[in-house]
Amino acid sequence: MTNDYRFEFRPYQRRFLRSLTTNHGKWDIREGIILRLTDESGKVGWGEIAPISWFGSETLEQALDFCRQLPEEITDETIFSIPDELPACQFGFESAWEWGSGKWGNEFFSMPNAQSFSALLPSGEAALNQWETLWQQAYRTFKWKIGVNVIADELEIFESLTRILPASTKLRLDANGGLSYEEANLWLSTCDNLKANGELPLEIEFIEQPLPVEQFQQMLELSTSYETAIALDESVATLGQLAACHQQGWRGIFVIKPGIVGSPSRLRKFCHQHQIDTVFSSVFETAIARLAALQLAAELSQNNRAVGFGIDHFFEQEETWLQSLWNDL
Repeated sequence: MTNDYRFEFRPYQRRFLRSLTTNHGKWDIREGIILRLTDESGKVGWGEIAPISWFGSETLEQALDFCRQLPEEITDETIFSIPDELPACQFGFESAWEWGSGKWGNEFFSMPNAQSFSALLPSGEAALNQWETLWQQAYRTFKWKIGVNVIADELEIFESLTRILPASTKLRLDANGGLSYEEANLWLSTCDNLKANGELPLEIEFIEQPLPVEQFQQMLELSTSYETAIALDESVATLGQLAACHQQGWRGIFVIKPGIVGSPSRLRKFCHQHQIDTVFSSVFETAIARLAALQLAAELSQNNRAVGFGIDHFFEQEETWLQSLWNDL
């Protein structure tokens, strides 16, 4: 039996408190689309489309075009036949459908505490001051962007960071594909040496996406050459890429960004089938997509790794923004 839903959507913009700097450049405003599906009995499901086109999803314009061409009444079939070129749309519509259909129901998980979240530190020297505030908020896993500044400077800051972070900390280094092969070797050997010295109280959990997506074979080779683990991120942005990397032999860590990976139901199927080592991570979405993403993380995380959703400190907290978004238009 096919269900009918009344479909509404609203674009939104949220400004970062300070620019987010990665190897892909500066990012000032997070833009996305909030969806609302209402079924015949009046049950409402919320969803969010939060694309990051430079990461491998569709653009915001493509997502808006897709929403604009849909009729006001849509069916289950509409939701489950969104093409793979629109992964953020697949996630937004399917999670709105799950929300409304009560799929999460009473077994809805409790929100994880800060200790099971990884907090993103600012790039460069600012990290040396910012970690303490986040530590006081109970974060114990931190992620720091590398490949942003000159490598000699970053290695120096990294060394300072390893000296000042408390013993029980886990640190993730995220290159966003921005290192050369030589630099990746240098970072991995630096981490291995720190580990071998036994002087390092904290744990370097992994280096994330050291090389560009097209250098998959080199990353595969590096993953067997060093003790320090490598996690793929940009290389596995969508379900298709995830399956391709697994097929080509990747058995390391997969960073999954639910907001842009594609269909939640197909992601579940893939993770159950292959039992992959996952880290679930944010795309700087609002609480709506975060709820759906954390639901997936709670179901599919194998190795109890902290989820990369410690990003609240990048936005102003505005409790009523959703109501005002919906009512103001």
